[in-house]
This record gives sequence, structure tokens and C-alpha cells, in this order.
Amino acid sequence: MNYRILVSATLLSLGQLASAYAADKPHNLILFVPDGMRSQMVRPDTAPAMASLRDAGVAFTNSHSIFPTFTTANASALATGHYLGDTGDFSNTIYTGYPVQVVGGSVTPFLENDAVLGDVDEHFAGDYLNQDTLLKAAQRSGFNTAVIGKLGPALIFDHTDRSGQKSVVVDDSTGSAAGIPLADWLKNDLTAEGLPLAAPSRGPNGSSGNATTPGTLSANLAQQQWFADLFTKVVLKKFKQDDKPFVAIFWSRDPDGSQHNQGDSLNQLTPGINGPTALAGIKNADNNLQQIRQALTALGLDETTDIIVSADHGFSTISKQSASSPAAKVRYADVPEGFLPPGFLAKDIAHGLNMKLWDPDQKNAPVMPEAHPKFANGLLGDDPEHPQIVVAGNGGSDLIYLPAKLSKQARRALAQRVVNFLLSQDYVSGIFVDTHFGKFAGTLTLQDINLEGSAVTPMPAMVVNFKSHSTGCDMPYTCGAEVADSTLQQGQGMHGSFSRSDTFNFTAAFGPDFKQGFRDTAPVSNADVGKTIAAVLKLDIPDQGKLVGRVLTEAMPGNELPKVQTRTIVSRPAKNGLRTMLRYQSVGQTRYFDAAGFKGRTLGLDD
Repeated sequence: MNYRILVSATLLSLGQLASAYAADKPHNLILFVPDGMRSQMVRPDTAPAMASLRDAGVAFTNSHSIFPTFTTANASALATGHYLGDTGDFSNTIYTGYPVQVVGGSVTPFLENDAVLGDVDEHFAGDYLNQDTLLKAAQRSGFNTAVIGKLGPALIFDHTDRSGQKSVVVDDSTGSAAGIPLADWLKNDLTAEGLPLAAPSRGPNGSSGNATTPGTLSANLAQQQWFADLFTKVVLKKFKQDDKPFVAIFWSRDPDGSQHNQGDSLNQLTPGINGPTALAGIKNADNNLQQIRQALTALGLDETTDIIVSADHGFSTISKQSASSPAAKVRYADVPEGFLPPGFLAKDIAHGLNMKLWDPDQKNAPVMPEAHPKFANGLLGDDPEHPQIVVAGNGGSDLIYLPAKLSKQARRALAQRVVNFLLSQDYVSGIFVDTHFGKFAGTLTLQDINLEGSAVTPMPAMVVNFKSHSTGCDMPYTCGAEVADSTLQQGQGMHGSFSRSDTFNFTAAFGPDFKQGFRDTAPVSNADVGKTIAAVLKLDIPDQGKLVGRVLTEAMPGNELPKVQTRTIVSRPAKNGLRTMLRYQSVGQTRYFDAAGFKGRTLGLDD
């Protein structure tokens, strides 16, 4: 027997097996979310790492946020591949239908809170989204998983398992009693790297100021540097040692946090969210992405790791001006004279319908005429325990619920009264109503915008979009302004509206599963990103509901761009002539919402 030949053949066979294993082994994937990144603000001078990744890989030039354009809503789409009618995460603040005790018994909790997410999960049979998330499915398939970054949206990717043992879950509350526990290996490795076991605070970046004091002049540097160091020096290193495929989410609070709180433009619409603080927030997020890419190269993971960058939404500057609002005509101790106060929509509806107003975030205390709700939310009716109307204040759009147990005829009559009042206000630009109430002149339906589905949380009766416009720059979608129902000031930053400034988020992809140097002009959305990640990782995720995104096959080698249609839906006119218009694109049955509202009141609708 020729042992040399036998050994050579054996080594060749083992090499072939190793090559076959490497070919079959799933690639790794990182989803990097630069919260609030506007697509047209990604340039070599503002965000060189994002621009470089986009130009080398796939540039999604026709990208879309899910409406309402809020953070947790879009986190639910990224995490599940479903639109909000299926996930039930209709905005950052929703009406839960029960008092959430971890926030003082409010029925309108802010979801960017780990304790609130846990409470809401428990109430809705353990899973308020009623959907498997990417990380949950990846764990079942043997992937290492991690989510690191901003409080609220980070946990949504793995919210049903709060042990910290199956997945790395790190956010603002890590190290506190409210945080998800750290596994022993993670604590040991953090200590070995000289990194704290608790997340730093936002420091000066967390200061939003007030009506007379500017907000922050600093990006979220310290906190995000800790997140980036934890991810690159500890988590990626451990995943490399484990030699298992992984999927990880890095959710950067910047530029969102800096754009919201910036103090460059107190009570002025310019420079708004294009001042030095907002630009520093963009660069901060970009630096985090660059550090992650450098770590992948150093660990030899760059050629086997896909990176998708997808912002949750775009951004606008806050306007607080209205000539028609009754609330703006009242003088408040903490609001500049003539400006809209927080909770103006709830106050105005209460005034217009002659109803009492109560504050769900102040233990249902009555809201006096010279005061406003604490967080823009309101309960309307004679009894706050059984309100006829609930307003969940969010920012560039608000949710309205009609929870009272009335006859079908009485509910429709109440809805008509609310619609009639909204049509009289100059800050409103588009109204969408639950189809169960019927159709109303001047409005479109929640079904038109994918908000009616299989959700288990209470569905709003209406979504009210607020007015938006450009402040006059060369690229109007980078300098949009919108009326916002918020505790922040005019001149600071907000999102949530149906303007193209808010729906036009940044999306790009790079890695072994994507084309190189490709401009994808087809419409894409955050729901598509969720579905595409599942497809790339070959995850089997059952769908609860039919409001789903599509797999972005055209961005993968060997596939062509899909056929795209552009359409406009227009309601029948109200008595005053107002008509809600919706501009959208479609690929097959999948819709992509560009802009909506009343003609002349929504940026991007009249282009």
C-alpha cells in the first residue's frame, strides 16, 4: 500500500469537505441602524463610512420608512418583516387599553422603555408583536445573536426572552436593575477589556433644554463609544472564537438623539436639524460603523459578513405655529406665546367637541384650560377611566382611539365629529380612518396605508398627519419642517409625519450576498429589509398576517430590477374642499408610501 498516496488522498478529501462546509455555512450579517439618518445627508464629507459602503455595495436610492415614521414602529418592521397593521406597534406611544403600572398606570405608554415592553408583552399573551423576530428565529437555527444600542428598539429584536443568556442584549439600561442581565462570559470579557459593566448615560446629549434654554450642543459620544467598543472588542471577538454564524444588530441613537435635542436653533426653523450639533451626530454614527468594519477586517470576518445599513426614518425640524388652533391662543408658563403646546391636538379636540380633558401621564388628573398634558397624550370624556376618545401624542402624527363601548351608529357619529373638527385645523394634513367606521369625506382609510391587519394591540380609529414644508434649501427633503405634537421646542428635531423628509430614510448593503457598485432604483422599505435578512440567513419564520415586505432579490447577484408602478389615491372632497391624497409605489402587491396629506400641506406630495 502506498501510504503517501493514501495520506494525500485523505488530506485532499478533508480539504474538499472543508471547502464544501465553508460554502454551505451561512454568512454572518450585521444590521446597522443609524437612527434618523436622512438618505440625502449621506455624503463623503458628512458620513464617509456610510457613503463608502453604499458606493461599493448596493445603494438603495428609493428607500422608505414605514408610516407612522417613528422608531419603535420601524423597529418592529425591521425585526419581523411586517407592516404595522400586523405588528401593532403603531407609533412610539400607543393606547394599550389597560393601565401600565411601570409608568404610573398610564394607558398611553412610551415604548422606548424595557420595563414597558415587558409589561405590554405580558398583557398580550407574552408577545405584543404577535410575530417571531429575526433574532428569535436565528437562535432556533443555531446562530449566535446580539443586539446592542438604543433603549427600546434594541430590545424589540429579542423582547420575549429577557434572560440575557440566549442572546446579547445591551442598551442604555444595561447594568441597572431595569436592564437585561449580562451573561457571565460577557461580564468577564468586558472586565478583561477594561470596559464598564454598565452603560454610560447620554450626558450632555440627553439635555433637551426648554422654551428659554437651548438643548444640547454635543453628540452622544461617550455612550455610543461604549456600545461600539463592547460590540467590536468583546462580542465580535467571542463570535469569531465560537466559529458559528452570527446575526447582530447595532442600533445607533445618533443622529436621532442629537437631531431631536440640538440647541443650535432654539425657536427658529433654521438651521434646524442642519446645524453643527446634528452634523456631529451624523459623524458620530458614521464613526461607529467605521469601527465595526475595521474590527471585521482585523478578525478576518469581513469576507463572510454582510452589512445592511438601514435608518428607521428620516427627519424634520419642528414647527409650533398655527393660526387656527384654540390651544395656541392660550398663554402657558412654559410655552412661547402663540406657539402650540404639547398635547395641542388633545386640547383642541376637547375644546371643539366640548369634552373634559384628562392627563393619563399624571394619574388621570384634569387638564386645566391654562395647562397642557405632560407628554402630549389625552383622555377625553366625563370619566377618564372610561374615555370616549384617547389621543396618543407622538410628534409629526398622532393616533386617535375611540374605545367607548357605543353602538355602531353612535361610534360613527363620534368619529364624524372628530373628523369634522380635524378638517377645520390648518396644522392637519391628511386623515386616515379605520374602515370599520365607514368612509368619510376628506379622508382615506387605515387599510390604504397597511395599518389594518392581524395586530393584537388596540388599533387606532384614526391617524392624523401634521402639516410639513421645506425651509428653503437646495435639497428640500434635507430641510423639511413639520408641525409636531411634542414636548420639544420649535427649531429642534422630530419625525413621524407623512412628508418625504420623514419617509426618505437611508438604506445600503454590502457583502458576499449582495451586488457590488449597484444602484437599486426600485422602492424598498424597512419591512423589506426584515424579509431580506431572513432570506439571506435562510431563516424559516412563520407569518402571522399578510402585511409583509418583499425579499430584495434585485440587490443580489444574477437578478434584475422588478417592475414598479407609481400611483396616487385621492379621497372624495370634504365640504371645505380638502381631500387626503396618498402617493405610493408598488412592486407586485407590496406598497411603498412616499407622502400623503392635503395638497399644499405635505412636503413631497406636490412634486
